[in-house]
Amino acid sequence: MNDSALASRRGPLADPDSESGHGRTCAADAAAADRANALLPGIGALATAALAACGGGGAASPAPAPPAPPPVPATSAAEAVRLLNQASFGANEASVAAVVAVGPSSWIDDQFSRPQTLHRPYIEAAIAAGQPGAPELTYRDFVMDTFWRQALTGADQLRQRVVFALTEIFVVSQTNGDVNNRPRGLASYLDLLGQHAFGNFRDLLEAVSLHPIMGLYLSSLRNQAEDLATGRVPDENFAREVMQLFTIGLYRLNPDGTQFLSNGQPVSTYGNADVQGLARVFTGWSWAGPDTSNTRFRGGTPDPDRDIRPMQPYPQFHSTAAKGFLGATIPAGTAATGSLRIALDVLFNHPNTGPFIGRQLIQRLVTSNPSPAYVARVAAAFANNGSGVRGDMKAMLRAVLLDTEARGGALADPAWGKLREPVLRLSAWARACEATSVGGNFTIRNIADPSTAMAQNPLRSPSVFNFFRPGYVPPSTGIASAGLVAPEFQITGESSVAGYLNYMRTAVNAGVGTGNDVRSSYAKEIALAADAQALVDRCKLLFTANQMTDATRNAIRDAVASIPMSAANAALNRAKLAVYLTLAAPEFIVQR
Repeated sequence: MNDSALASRRGPLADPDSESGHGRTCAADAAAADRANALLPGIGALATAALAACGGGGAASPAPAPPAPPPVPATSAAEAVRLLNQASFGANEASVAAVVAVGPSSWIDDQFSRPQTLHRPYIEAAIAAGQPGAPELTYRDFVMDTFWRQALTGADQLRQRVVFALTEIFVVSQTNGDVNNRPRGLASYLDLLGQHAFGNFRDLLEAVSLHPIMGLYLSSLRNQAEDLATGRVPDENFAREVMQLFTIGLYRLNPDGTQFLSNGQPVSTYGNADVQGLARVFTGWSWAGPDTSNTRFRGGTPDPDRDIRPMQPYPQFHSTAAKGFLGATIPAGTAATGSLRIALDVLFNHPNTGPFIGRQLIQRLVTSNPSPAYVARVAAAFANNGSGVRGDMKAMLRAVLLDTEARGGALADPAWGKLREPVLRLSAWARACEATSVGGNFTIRNIADPSTAMAQNPLRSPSVFNFFRPGYVPPSTGIASAGLVAPEFQITGESSVAGYLNYMRTAVNAGVGTGNDVRSSYAKEIALAADAQALVDRCKLLFTANQMTDATRNAIRDAVASIPMSAANAALNRAKLAVYLTLAAPEFIVQR
């Protein structure tokens, strides 16, 4: 890449976590590929290739970028697969045909119109059908069942895919015992994200702030006002994270997402005094119920639906002091509801919020290193949907998915694209190969172990900073030398690369989940098995959007053709080998 191209791709992301990372680097040992040789013929070379594929900002605010020109409707199955990789949990024959028939814009409009598929009814039904008197925590694994059911079969694919992206921004995690033991609440949190995924960001922000699962996770539930006599101060956890992670980030941004610099240095968006002032806003909120007694505030006399109802204010525990933050002041004596409204309005209207959230949605759906112009176009859609409305999620998502960069305008740039998250690799396999659940429940319960599974499990992030930070740079890599970021590499390393290959070998061969509940018959692949080239071309399309190199395709084709059709179960074994080798190929691991 030449210097000018690299400069257009750079633009430092305001990293929301200034602490050290919790993952691994891309410098995965070649030993992982060596051990992979034992899996299937040729797979070690492909694993090595996959590992090889792993590989400043302006001082003045630039003028807002003009809107991108209207995209060209999809005319090929490959372009349809590219869109579906970004806007769904994976392509299959039916979804590809749907996109080809109407084009990306109309397909997105259709997805916006589809009714939301809900998660909580599944949990409620499981509890109702379960053992009488069993504690609710008995059903906590069922949250994963309904997640995977909707990810793999839901008709509202775009909504469910955006929900997954939002779970990685507005993080709550089952690693927290209070969260894990409330499956109804966690399912309702997923439904809340789905309800607002196509609404307005301001409403989404308030709904997240008042959900009891978020209140438990970031300790804003039961948060009490300061007490000068005892020295008690409000809990600052949610106040800090709602700024750092959910809205404005650590540093001032230009409209294109690059850092605003003063005398060559980044400028902080907030300081400790802002955290302290905002923390007072989030005092006096606790469990919903028919009264606002001290007992109910502290968790006594629980309402049966308190896990799924928004938190309510308790005036006696809310700070009556003036609350100053980010240049705003909420007057002394303002009630909890009024304080919350003013505070969220300030955050929503902050100039950082559009580029900060817009860039993260681009990263989660499309590419790790969007150009500043791409970010600026998405931020402009956040600021104004064309009708004077700020925060329109539909407008922002259309800007993310229909931008010329997203629709192929940047494919010539080798730095463009993203490492495919492990969760999305698994879902891509299941959808492309039309896997079904034997028991009907999609019991894929926990795939977080990096050495034996996928190194990532939905809703099981190790911290509020997600599985990986949006500004993560794998050290001592070409990615770092190029000034780029690669978030997903924070959970990529020797163990996770080998663990993925081993896990997917089992998945392709026998299925995944409890009792290998989710499995494929490979009927459509078997129908092509006699023609190794046709079989591999099907995999090339559905898994890589026809971006597989000839060298990779030929290596997989030759491996598949080495299984004689006269052998026992030859057609099935050819189908499985073609799928598995494609899932190990760098052109699948890197989404472009």
